[in-house]
Amino acid sequence: MMIAFSVTPLGVGEEVGEYVADAVRVVRASGLPNHTDAMFTTIEGEWDEVMDVVKRAVAAVEARAPRVSFVLKADIRPGVTDGMTSKMETVERHLAGG
Repeated sequence: MMIAFSVTPLGVGEEVGEYVADAVRVVRASGLPNHTDAMFTTIEGEWDEVMDVVKRAVAAVEARAPRVSFVLKADIRPGVTDGMTSKMETVERHLAGG
């Protein structure tokens, strides 16, 4: 499965990058395939391991912020691996006219 999530600390001011970095560190340390962009972090793996990483990433932000908000979107497709790469390859192939 793939999960895209965004965690936002509330009550810490406008600059939240250092708090978000705490969450991204947890994701990267997990060893699971992941990608972070300006809006979301996507992580790929089995249900229990992915959800555990998300929970720990949110907890890392929660440890330093008085309030936390997060958004999660999941793509559950049994038997698919390397979905982050294959989905983008499909889109790029279509963009190239193939």
